Amino acid sequence: MTPTSNAPLPRGYQLLNYTIVKQLSAGGFSIVYLAHDEEDHPVAIKEYLPNALVLRKEGEIVQATSADKLALFRHGMKCFFEEGKTLAKISHPNVVRVINFFRSNETVYMVMEYERGRTLQKEIQVSQGGVKENMILYVFCHLLNGLREVHLHRLLHLDIKPANIYIRRDGSPVLLDFGSARQALGTAVNKFTPMYTPGFAAPEHYNDRENLGPWSDIYSVGATIFACMSGMAPQAADQRMKEDRYTSVKKLWSGRYSDSLLDIVDWCLKLEHTDRPQSVHALQKALLEVAAEPRGDKSGSLLAGLRNTLSRLGGKGEAK
Repeated sequence: MTPTSNAPLPRGYQLLNYTIVKQLSAGGFSIVYLAHDEEDHPVAIKEYLPNALVLRKEGEIVQATSADKLALFRHGMKCFFEEGKTLAKISHPNVVRVINFFRSNETVYMVMEYERGRTLQKEIQVSQGGVKENMILYVFCHLLNGLREVHLHRLLHLDIKPANIYIRRDGSPVLLDFGSARQALGTAVNKFTPMYTPGFAAPEHYNDRENLGPWSDIYSVGATIFACMSGMAPQAADQRMKEDRYTSVKKLWSGRYSDSLLDIVDWCLKLEHTDRPQSVHALQKALLEVAAEPRGDKSGSLLAGLRNTLSRLGGKGEAK
């Protein structure tokens, strides 16, 4: 049976020193609000509120629906809180900035900078014939710079998809809505709402969670680039493991995109995690080589920007 959806906090509700303006989004794990701080600056607030475990009909206090679910809820809340603490240590232009996190109403809240723009999912929807290669290279080389910083803090994203990549008005990408806390809760209860997005989740999300690593996020990056090209996600990994109907993108879109970029997508989408790029840095180097290929008058400026991105990676180790 589908869990009952939780009631959001009402407009005007005072949450610590933040005033709720409206609900921005809601899912099985959380609700995200637009709010204003005491200086009237907009922020986004994410409320930990898994529908399968707790219920808020009216008022503000969150209540577990059973004693067993209360224990799971508290486990997930601890993971959500720890994720917020880790994200608050990351200051990177391509990673959503966490500026506060706190407990209230028997749950946990994460306060983030409010970004203006639109999701990559929206960009895909309005693109005719797929997102252009130059935009793919620009967005993902910069986004991967942020993802690498996340991995350096021993954190995985685990829910990379077009809806969780925001394109600011200046064209720069930012990585949103981390799924590592959801994944931690998913390991504790099999009947909980799936902690992954079919098509974008790596095979190890399903039955080999001990093998989750940077290569898992890299699979999701490959699936997201696939969606930029095709307008849809590739075949879900659990279905691929039963009957792999994945067709090489090099066969599908050779001539529309460079063969070297298509090779990278196929590389990222290997079912065996050891066959994929093992680090974000390795993937960025491959994308930089694609950007170095002749592509008209604008290639110089694109390549220079990507080289500047990659140059900032020097001297740092890679998360394992």
